[in-house]
Amino acid sequence: MSETSLGVDPRRGSDYADLSRQIRAEGLLDRRPGHYAVRTGLVVGAFVGLGVLFVRLGESWWQLGVAVALAVVIAQAGFLGHDAGHRQIASSRRVNDLIGIVHANVLTGISYGWWVDKHNRHHAHPNTEGKDPDISVAPLSFTTDQARRRRGLGALFARHQAYLFFPLLLLEGLHLHAISVGAVLGPRRIARRPVEAGLLALHLGGYLTAVFLVLSPVQAIAFILVNQGLLGLYLGCSFAPNHKGMPILGAEDNLDYLRRQVLTSRNVRGGWFLDAALGGLNYQIEHHLFPSMPCPNLRRARPLIQRFCAEHDISYHETSLGRSWAEGLRHLHTVTSDRTDVDAAVR
Repeated sequence: MSETSLGVDPRRGSDYADLSRQIRAEGLLDRRPGHYAVRTGLVVGAFVGLGVLFVRLGESWWQLGVAVALAVVIAQAGFLGHDAGHRQIASSRRVNDLIGIVHANVLTGISYGWWVDKHNRHHAHPNTEGKDPDISVAPLSFTTDQARRRRGLGALFARHQAYLFFPLLLLEGLHLHAISVGAVLGPRRIARRPVEAGLLALHLGGYLTAVFLVLSPVQAIAFILVNQGLLGLYLGCSFAPNHKGMPILGAEDNLDYLRRQVLTSRNVRGGWFLDAALGGLNYQIEHHLFPSMPCPNLRRARPLIQRFCAEHDISYHETSLGRSWAEGLRHLHTVTSDRTDVDAAVR
């Protein structure tokens, strides 16, 4: 999709500077250490509490309830790692990285260095073909060209990907662990590789040791499947509403920063519970415009940015959580609706 079809003028880059001045004048980029201290305390406290409960329950099928609760807490730790990666928590880069590594590698089991590199590329070019790694994720196809390039089982999956999307998310937790291990052991450069590798080993080794030491083998496997399946589903359902189903830009598009971020992002309406459940990611437009803005300030920035977009005739898309999922699934179905090409690839 080109900037012409989006109805924007790529030369109007000064609009972002005007918006940025308003945001700074309102103090919306100021750090919120109290907020993050409380959130971190709650997450760490929940880990400790669940650990004590896990040991006290022992060999019991009630542990599947612990697996469910632990998936939620691990995801919340991941959200804090996300905020640290964007320098939202502390003014010092070193402190943010320390917080991020602890929450990502130790508590979540995901490589902080790998994730920051991937996520920064996404923020620089959201929903841009060939540049955004989040729309180059096999076996999903986010454009018609991607679907047409699939062959064999890949093409068969593409035909039904809208129906298989949520079941596929059940594997996302295991996938993130596997790709993180591959990243720290692979040839690609990652800062603090020995530290990251050691902390990932601590997380994975400690997790598996505790599960198989306390539970029977069958219960341990069931615990892992429930915990990791729900973790992947939770994370996927939190991140998918942000951009899936929004306009996809071609590599040749030259939109200004403001319009590139707003037009490819989607906000999700909700109250304080949804804000907490999604880690503030439901204010995706505000987050993409100002990635270093502390999470609790995103809600306050929303009306200002919404008004600014209206004044400059920029489409600001916001919807409910359920409708955001529906829009994403509709897009996945639409890009494979040309059955002739896909059927030929299957054959």
